[in-house]
Amino acid sequence: MDDPAWPAPAKLNLMLHITGQREDGYHELQTVFQFIDFSDSLQFRLRDDERIIRHSDDFEVPEDKDIIIRAALLLREKFLDKASTPEAVFGVDITLTKKIPMGAGLGGGSSDAATTLIALNLLWKMRFTVDELAETGLDLGADVPVFVRGFAAFAEGVGDKLSPISPAEGWYLVLIPPVHVSTKEIFLNPQLTRDCSAIKICDLSQREWRNVCTPVVAKNYPEVSQAIDIVGKYSKACMSGTGASVFAAFDTKAQADTVLRQIRQDSTVGSWNSFVTRGLNQSPLYSFLASQAVK
Repeated sequence: MDDPAWPAPAKLNLMLHITGQREDGYHELQTVFQFIDFSDSLQFRLRDDERIIRHSDDFEVPEDKDIIIRAALLLREKFLDKASTPEAVFGVDITLTKKIPMGAGLGGGSSDAATTLIALNLLWKMRFTVDELAETGLDLGADVPVFVRGFAAFAEGVGDKLSPISPAEGWYLVLIPPVHVSTKEIFLNPQLTRDCSAIKICDLSQREWRNVCTPVVAKNYPEVSQAIDIVGKYSKACMSGTGASVFAAFDTKAQADTVLRQIRQDSTVGSWNSFVTRGLNQSPLYSFLASQAVK
C-alpha cells in the first residue's frame, strides 16, 4: 500500500500591516491568514534507523538548509529532551511533491514544516499537544504556528498571536511571476512602512485591507508590478505576504475561471504560474487527519 499523501496547504495574507519594529529586529505585524485549496504533499515512511532523509524530484534546497529536515530534527530533539526512556528509533523517509513556488508569499516552506511536525508527532507516537507543536514551529519560522493550528486567523505580534476568524470562503485567481522575492530583503528595506496604526479584530470588516509591502516589492520587482497591473484590470489586485504572488477575489468560480483564461492568452504572462483556488477557513491538513482517524 502506498504511503498516504499529507497535504501542506498554501495560504494568502488577505491584509498585512506593520505596526512597529522590536529591539531584536523583528517586526510587529497585523495580518489575516486564510488557507487555499492548493497544496504541497508529503509522504512519510518510518525507518528502522535514526536517519531522516528527504526525497524529491523537483526541490533543489540542500537537506542541511531544508525546513522539513529541520522540523523533523527539532521534534525529535524536543522529545528526547523530555523522554525518561528514549528507546524508540526515530528515523523517517520523507517524500516531497512540491507545487507551491518558493519566494511566492504563499507559505509553502512553513506549511511543509507544520505538516512534518503534525505527521511525525502522530507516526512517532510522541503525543505533543497542538500548543506544544505550535511553540516548536515558532522556532522554525513566524508563519509555522498558523499552519500547525489550522484555522484562518487574525495574527499579531510576529505573526504568532492568532485569533480565529471566518472571512468569506470565496474564489481567488492567483498569478505568480517567475521571481523569488526575499522576505528578509523586503523587511530590511528602509522604504517599508513600519508605523501602521494598530487595528482591533472587531474593526476588520470596517477597514480597507492593504498590504504595506506591496509598494516596496513592486518597485524592486518589475514582474510583480506587471502582475498587479494585469490582475487589477479585472478585480482589486492584492499581494500575499512579501510576494511575489498576486491574487484577486471573485464571487464565483466561473468568474475567476473566465479571467484566468483571458490572462493565459496574454503572450507576456501566459506562461506564468496561475490558477484558480478556493479560500478555506480550516486547513485541508485537518480534514485529512479526520479522514485518517475513521479508517
